[in-house]
Amino acid sequence: MTDTVLDNTAKPEVASLLTAPRDIWPLVLVPALALLMLPLVGSFPTWITLTVAGLAMGMMIFIMASGLTLIFGLMDVLNFGHGAFVSVGAFVATLVLLPMHGWMEADSLLMNLTALGLAILLAMLATGLLGWAFERVIIMPVYGQHLKQILITMGGMIVAEQMINVIWGAEQIPLPLPTSLRGSILLGDAAIEKYRLIAVVVGLLVFVAMFLVLNRSKLGLLIRAGVENGEMVEALGYRIRRLFVLVFAAGSALAGLGGVMWGLYKESLTAAMGGDIMVMVFIVIIIGGLGSVGGCFIGALLMALVANYAGFLVPKLALVSNILLMIAVLLWRPTGLYTVVRR
Repeated sequence: MTDTVLDNTAKPEVASLLTAPRDIWPLVLVPALALLMLPLVGSFPTWITLTVAGLAMGMMIFIMASGLTLIFGLMDVLNFGHGAFVSVGAFVATLVLLPMHGWMEADSLLMNLTALGLAILLAMLATGLLGWAFERVIIMPVYGQHLKQILITMGGMIVAEQMINVIWGAEQIPLPLPTSLRGSILLGDAAIEKYRLIAVVVGLLVFVAMFLVLNRSKLGLLIRAGVENGEMVEALGYRIRRLFVLVFAAGSALAGLGGVMWGLYKESLTAAMGGDIMVMVFIVIIIGGLGSVGGCFIGALLMALVANYAGFLVPKLALVSNILLMIAVLLWRPTGLYTVVRR
């Protein structure tokens, strides 16, 4: 009888997630920004180069931030150690990329992509397992205690950085791009780096995969419902804790993928690379709205494009462009572009 009552009260809330009205205004921000900058940049080839570079950077930041925004939204966990998974993923990839140096240097796209694919798979597997262990050992005892979460996850990131220094050494490790992904493609007078095109494609694939899982599957419905109202999902008889572990491991694996992509983008690795990029990741999550993958996607693209355009038009403004963008978005929408968490 109790179950029936709970079902009857909770199911309309689940159905409301499926019928929620679409807010299209944030969707026009990225194309509007790009078109607005065209006359200011003045040169169409330069505008294409800047735009593609911004999109590529935004996609890599989105990959790293998307898992963290779900962790924030579903688990209410302030994971300041997320950057550790970025660094670990990048360094684990070297276990494949350095021994397969010959494959990376070969003038064969197939051999290059095979070595890169194996490195990414190993990095995602390692960071996914590390994320699972991190959630079980570090996070689980401090659920609902935000101050302890901040302290313990920051401590975890420091420990991870030191472990990387112990295993791989404190020196910067060069990570050159595969031969086939070096150089640029000429599109008219515009030069577009090959790797940035790859980054755009990978970022789009990750976004589409997450969109389909979250919006076209029962698992995604449970995750979205859990972000919206975790107690309601538990009342329906689903074990929200298992979703917690799954989301944490998946978010950690995405951070590992982002770490590999970012390391190849910079063509070098340091143990602190994950911590260095966390400021941008948090800004993207704040702009997009806690728990929103779509908001995270738009926020990452906006931030990267603004930084690129500002760096070209007003170089001194580029240093604070991220902060100014965040202030502008929060003045318009104080809870971010698409907020789905109501706590």
